[in-house]
Amino acid sequence: MRKILVVEDDTGISMVLRAYLVKAGYEVEQVFDGEQAMRRFEQWNPSLVLLDIKLPSENGWAILSWIRERSSCPIIMLTALGDISNRLAGLRGGADDYLVKPFVGEELVARVEAVLRRQLQVVSEHIAIFGSLKLDYASHEVLLHGRSVRLTPRDLSLLFFLARHPNQSFDREQLIRCVWGEDYDGSDRAVDLAVKRIRQSLADWPEEEGDLVTLRGLGYKFHVRTGT
Repeated sequence: MRKILVVEDDTGISMVLRAYLVKAGYEVEQVFDGEQAMRRFEQWNPSLVLLDIKLPSENGWAILSWIRERSSCPIIMLTALGDISNRLAGLRGGADDYLVKPFVGEELVARVEAVLRRQLQVVSEHIAIFGSLKLDYASHEVLLHGRSVRLTPRDLSLLFFLARHPNQSFDREQLIRCVWGEDYDGSDRAVDLAVKRIRQSLADWPEEEGDLVTLRGLGYKFHVRTGT
């Protein structure tokens, strides 16, 4: 189940948001100020954040910037500040969408679904983002929730190959040939061990965003969610 963090200091509005999202099948956590939002974001790893701007302790702009320094988690700004300058500030600051109060519940759910459908992003030829997982093929860097993930060169090459072919299955022989080359003379069980190490390194990657999946008798695939 996908997880939505609702950051809204108005208890009545927060409860309405929760009701619509739970009915649509989401797991929902509610926080009511900026400091709570930062703590809960790190603890819970949400799939998406609904973020009000006018908040106690830390305002929504500060929270938006704080999250973007750490994560590519989708963010929808939810506020009464509906003028174009505020909308542009939110989008340029890294928000994925901007919804003005008062809102229609069905529209809110539709916008959440649309943003989550866009979670699989090939930002450029060299960068791909899968929810909270970012792969930079040029710098050979892996970031999860904004933090660097250390992998051996061999494991990294296997992860990058599978990620470039999401939701496609490959058996051990194909992976050895395509990733490690025809000159590889080790056991094909090395693929299993590499996948195990990658899974351990990506243990905090939420299942609803993706996973390295074992297909009995067929091999492995980099499974990602492209919709809700």
